Amino acid sequence: MADPYHNNVYHQGDGDSYGTYGQGGPDGYGYQTDYPAQEEDAASDATEGHDEDDQMYEGEYQGIPHPDEAKTARRAARAKARTTADAVSDQEELAEQYEDIMEDCGHGRFQWTLFVVLGLALMADSVECFVVALVLPSAEKDMCLSHSEKGMLGLIVFLGMMFGAFFWGGLADKVGRRKCLVIVLAMNCISAFFSSFAQGYGFFLFFRLFSGFGIGGSVPIVYSYFSEFLQMDKRGEHLSWLCMFWMMGGIYASFTAWGIIPRYGWGFSMGSEFQFHSWRVFVLVCALPAIAAFVGLMFMPESPRFLLENAKHDEAWMILKQVHDTNWRAKGEPERVFTVTHIKTPKTQEDEFIEIQSATGTALQRWGVRTLTLTKLVIKNILSLLGRDLRLATLLMAIIWFTMAFSYYGLSVWFPDMVKHLQHEEYESKLKVFHREKVEQFHFNFSLENQVHREGEYINDKFINIEMKSVKFEDSLFEDCLFENIRSTETFFENCTIRSTVFNDTDLYEEKFIDCTFENVTFIHNKKGCHLDYEDENDVLIYLVSFLGSLAVLPGNIISALFMDKIGRIKIIGGSMLISAGCTFFLFLSFSQAAIIAWQCLFCGVSVAAWNGIQVITVELYPASKRATAFGALNAICKLAAILGSSIFASFVGITKVIPILLSFGALVGGGVVALKLPETREKILL
Repeated sequence: MADPYHNNVYHQGDGDSYGTYGQGGPDGYGYQTDYPAQEEDAASDATEGHDEDDQMYEGEYQGIPHPDEAKTARRAARAKARTTADAVSDQEELAEQYEDIMEDCGHGRFQWTLFVVLGLALMADSVECFVVALVLPSAEKDMCLSHSEKGMLGLIVFLGMMFGAFFWGGLADKVGRRKCLVIVLAMNCISAFFSSFAQGYGFFLFFRLFSGFGIGGSVPIVYSYFSEFLQMDKRGEHLSWLCMFWMMGGIYASFTAWGIIPRYGWGFSMGSEFQFHSWRVFVLVCALPAIAAFVGLMFMPESPRFLLENAKHDEAWMILKQVHDTNWRAKGEPERVFTVTHIKTPKTQEDEFIEIQSATGTALQRWGVRTLTLTKLVIKNILSLLGRDLRLATLLMAIIWFTMAFSYYGLSVWFPDMVKHLQHEEYESKLKVFHREKVEQFHFNFSLENQVHREGEYINDKFINIEMKSVKFEDSLFEDCLFENIRSTETFFENCTIRSTVFNDTDLYEEKFIDCTFENVTFIHNKKGCHLDYEDENDVLIYLVSFLGSLAVLPGNIISALFMDKIGRIKIIGGSMLISAGCTFFLFLSFSQAAIIAWQCLFCGVSVAAWNGIQVITVELYPASKRATAFGALNAICKLAAILGSSIFASFVGITKVIPILLSFGALVGGGVVALKLPETREKILL
């Protein structure tokens, strides 16, 4: 049977090769790292005049091995493992070759530049999770949303992200990481622009769904993309540092919301049909991380590992050389030469795209066949996650992703809802009730707030230029009254009799009159829509809760990044989930707003370590040809759990806190125990 891999040799223009894979290595593994153009003791022009014997490695006196010595030791260990192994698959051989190349390329300017660009893409995903929750208090008034419409708007983004993660993750393994990431960021930017101008609920809902579908693919692509530019000993730490951008996205969204939304004067209107209030400005500003990431990706190359898996070895070699030269020039060693000449790459497999000659069919037919073939390949790749080799890992990871997301997102909704519930209870405790009051020929020129008037009589009274907030009139009589220039919030008339009364320039529309009797009543210039005093009505507490919850993950992010490669992924995940489960029991002691915010910060700070470990190990468990597909499928399960968790937990607010606490505790304990069954991957080469 023919070898499914073949060698590709690269030469300089004069025919001299840089080095070889496949033969000549003293350890039995064909990789040559010496520089053919120089003898062992030769010096380049850049080091002329320096005596190498006088230059000591600064860590030598502290017993720290030189990086080159550590690299040689790792390769020797891998060579020894190959000699003791019964057989080494072609996939493993390619993975070891690629790891050696990345070690020689080093970790430097290129990786840090890519780190910032992909971090901004991850930040855009984080902002998308926060934006609807932050604008909802304003948008619900601007668009007169019902409770069911508010609930749908909150869930539609996660629904879009669920399908987006599944779709774009599968596509990234067949089309390319960079290409798919550019598309999803463009979708997010476009939908953010149109949703900010959408006046109707239906259009706004559609564009948020479209935005979620786009940006939902960023997480699986970002982690798969970045991991393929990292060597083994840097992978866990730097993927964990990348998670910091998710925290930064939450802080950015909260801070900009607090700075923009309460500023009512930052908007404009064109008649009564087109309103552009400050919350719409905030929606536009939320697209800035995606725009920055989109621009940065224009200067970034495709993943060379993806190219090698798809037999595009020429392009892969050029990118690897670019990484090598960029890093070593930045380190002040431009004389270092990229020594790779042989890279084993897969031959064209049966799952490659079907190429159609230009003479065969029309352009539309060729596009149709390519699309159908691509769809079949993606589905085949998804089904392979349940194959014999990956079935157990996929099942365990699905349980961990689901339980973690169910608890985290459920509590993320429960915390602010409980704060608002406690605020509402405190507000209701100050309710003023008036029984059988009789007011005649009185001019109400002051606002009414948090009041209930029962069986009252209002004869020849005037209500002019006032605001009514949380006011209810029950079984009352209004006769010969004038209501003029009234702005109301949560104000209702129930079982009232209204006679010979004029409503001029008010927002008291028919929905606010429940089972009322009208006799000779006139409505003039009635206001349409919901009118909100942005400065008074927007409570900064919602921004504070979001900001503190995001900031609280900073210590957990730092600790997990520093210890990810030291104590391992499994202990990080299992330990963090079990400790987070313990933290949920403290919620029984939360009787005030401050206590709930404090426990939220503690929970977020502890649980973020588990998130970091889950994302790192997901990248490492799957081979390059299935990495983004697996990450996308698992991230889709995560978003499904987020939808279920947020819906279930929110339904118990104001009823009981026992069930949400027990649900989150059980899920976290179950996920933490399952995590301990996973294989450790910190010393595993990416396949």
